[in-house]
Amino acid sequence: MRFNYSKLNLTPLEAMWQRRLEMLPGFLSWSTLIGMILLSIFCPFTAAIITICFYMCWFLRLSYMTLFLVLSYMRLNVESKTDWMTRVQGIDQLVTYYQQQPHHSWWQSFSSWSHEQELKNLLDSQALPANSKDLYHLVIFPIIKEQLEVIEPAIKAISQQQFPSKQIIVVFALEECAKDIIKQGVYSVEKKYKDFLLDCFTVEHPFGIPGEARVKGANVTYAAQKATAYIAKKKIPFENVIVSCFDADTVVSDNYFACLTYHFMITPNRQRCSFQPIPMYHNNIWHVPGFARVIETGSSFFQLIEATNPKKLVTFSSHSMSFKALVEVDYWPVDMISDDSAIFWKCYIHYDGNYQVIPMYVTLSMDMVSAKNWWSTVESVYKQKRRWAWGVENIPIVIRAFWKNNNIPLWDRFRHGFKLLEGHWSWATWGFILSLEGWLPVLFARHEFASSVVYYNIPEIASLIFNLASLCFITSIILSIALLPKTDVRYPLLVKIGHALEWMILPFILVFLGALPALDAQTRLMFGKYLEFFVTGKGQGKIKK
Repeated sequence: MRFNYSKLNLTPLEAMWQRRLEMLPGFLSWSTLIGMILLSIFCPFTAAIITICFYMCWFLRLSYMTLFLVLSYMRLNVESKTDWMTRVQGIDQLVTYYQQQPHHSWWQSFSSWSHEQELKNLLDSQALPANSKDLYHLVIFPIIKEQLEVIEPAIKAISQQQFPSKQIIVVFALEECAKDIIKQGVYSVEKKYKDFLLDCFTVEHPFGIPGEARVKGANVTYAAQKATAYIAKKKIPFENVIVSCFDADTVVSDNYFACLTYHFMITPNRQRCSFQPIPMYHNNIWHVPGFARVIETGSSFFQLIEATNPKKLVTFSSHSMSFKALVEVDYWPVDMISDDSAIFWKCYIHYDGNYQVIPMYVTLSMDMVSAKNWWSTVESVYKQKRRWAWGVENIPIVIRAFWKNNNIPLWDRFRHGFKLLEGHWSWATWGFILSLEGWLPVLFARHEFASSVVYYNIPEIASLIFNLASLCFITSIILSIALLPKTDVRYPLLVKIGHALEWMILPFILVFLGALPALDAQTRLMFGKYLEFFVTGKGQGKIKK
């Protein structure tokens, strides 16, 4: 379906519905929070029952998420030992390679069993890929403030891949308005690593192109359009190109592009897929305040959990996709902040629901937000989370598209729309209810309610639920320590203990760096106070890979 994935250039009727739908997420969140306060004051018994039900639902969801977090971590740990390049070369000789595979039971080696099933599905589909020697990677790095010490580790990692680096093209999407020192750093890195790759070049994005906002999507789209002309000139088929849009601080492991190539080749519907790795914020993990470590580890945990449900997975941060699909949907939105998730919805709507995200159990390392002091880091983290929460801007556009597009099955429209809306609603409200509002029915209890059984049992029930939830909490701490990078620090045991203790500030994070920025974003959208892109400060620390 051809759909204008934008809030601009709408008909009067579309503009009216766009504006009303923009108000919906904020209205739901504020209604929930204010409604709970009013119920606690005027109907404390009802509020108490709702609170108990909420705690139970929260605990069930937390248990569910913890279970799948553990399973996803186990899968990530298993796949870290996979020789992806050998699998890629095996697919080049698919029939012979499949016949040579020993048959595995899933309990013997899940990775091998899964690989065997994927090979069988590929053979049955008859949608065989091009030979790996004919596949190319296009990597786009948007740059506006990132200095040499941030950019160079990213490009160096790409030049040292197991996958042939001479099949990789790197494009620096540089904002024309960037400072001279930034431009000098970009061009020096381009010159230094150009010979290690098929090509490496810089595209300067002009300021003030009509129809564009000051957002990353406009920058990378301009670079991708230039890359389109370059690839066409090289006579490389678009369907043989995999494009990755990476943040400038993204450092990939040496098997990343081999893993990505494998997933592209093994997927029969490869031209209708995005590919999502697991982001780990490890580059400068020991150079930021403790609260930043906890919140960014939580972001990685969320992606690990989401990876277990590909049918509902949406692209996030650094990701990859078919270049042919990117060209067909007319690139990333140029007037939206949340381009990393918007490109999924744009593709999903364009292909009438025949589009999905394939999870990849491989990590890439990125920077945590850092600033000159503790308070500045808090401010930068808050602005980053508010920018992420600005993904709420997708809701009105997606709902309008779902309303028009009957080619997407009704159930798929409902489950995707509900998950999108419910996800932002819970993001903005659950932290407040868990940490603050859940206790209001007891505080505002009337005399007749204060003498009831419910009044005396609310603290007991809440205590029981939170004690059970502490098991999930401990599991998260253990996994966060297990995922820490190997690094040269003094007294590593004490450092790990200190990291575990940092999780004690989680209630503060849930409210002030979780729910509050999400509510801020929804409130701004509700009143039409649109955000512009904010580039968070990042610093590079040294870690041992």
